[in-house]
Amino acid sequence: MLPKQPTRSRSYVLIRSKFRPAWWLRNPHAQTIWAAKISPVPVVHTQRERLTTADNDFLDLNWTQPASGPIVAVFHGLGGSIHSRYASAALKAIEALGMQGVLMHFRGCSEEPNLQAQTYHSGHTSDIAFVIRTLRERYPDRPLAAIGYSLGGNALLKFLADDNTLDFAISVSPPLVLAEGAKRLDHGLSRVYQKTLLKELKRNIREKVARRPELAHHYPQDLTGLHNFRSFDDKVTAPLHGFSGVDDYYTRASTRGDLASITTPTHILFAHDDPFFTENCIPLERELSAQVTFELADRGGHVGFVSGHWPGFGCDWMTQRIKSLLVDALGRPQSRLT
Repeated sequence: MLPKQPTRSRSYVLIRSKFRPAWWLRNPHAQTIWAAKISPVPVVHTQRERLTTADNDFLDLNWTQPASGPIVAVFHGLGGSIHSRYASAALKAIEALGMQGVLMHFRGCSEEPNLQAQTYHSGHTSDIAFVIRTLRERYPDRPLAAIGYSLGGNALLKFLADDNTLDFAISVSPPLVLAEGAKRLDHGLSRVYQKTLLKELKRNIREKVARRPELAHHYPQDLTGLHNFRSFDDKVTAPLHGFSGVDDYYTRASTRGDLASITTPTHILFAHDDPFFTENCIPLERELSAQVTFELADRGGHVGFVSGHWPGFGCDWMTQRIKSLLVDALGRPQSRLT
């Protein structure tokens, strides 16, 4: 059970969130679907930059204005991009604070297949490290923070376990225990999310092979039999990225066991009813380092956290919470907070 009040005797905290869902969106699936598919995508104007990686691939970044103040890097979830509502909302909020946002598209997620066979996965940290290192080298005197969502939130936590470059980090709805996530997504209504995500992943592979047939031997010839994440990760994700199999991948890419190693001030936002995960993904207080705060809401779905009193008019509580956390951690560069 969670304590009724934040633990103050030690520097880390495991706290109950103050989030209250809209009364007409109390179901976790309603929270998840409204946030991802129904709520409008905020308009944010960005500039695109392409970085070349050490293995001759590319990463596309989208920058907001102003080109001053703290920098906040954003890492999207599986199949996400600048067009994901939560990503655009984060960038717009960062800009409104007088900070500069930069979203990194994981390989193959910026409307163009990447050049190498390898793409990204829940424990993929090398591209995050490359981008963070690039930002630090370019702007050594500017505070640097990061936000990761779902898969991007898990990969960010994995990065933080080995690196203290950032000044502050936020992870929203990270898997933490991948095997539990795969199990949950293969049951009940959560299979709808699994089917949708797998369909997109397979489509991306087919498109990539059509453009670059020399990469075809890296993928199974027949993807139709991969009906769940466990089978897909065993036949595609694991061998493609150097894991011996799905269990090796799930073990090494999970981050619940890494939370004690994080030395960067980090805030994790998680919903108990997340339809992507089981309760076994929630860490114990003793598993958190002195710099990690784990905020657990009773409800909120997966990257949802929609409040509001009037049916049909949802409020993006999640992004408002992120704005508050950024101001608390980095200050308020300009009086543009809305």
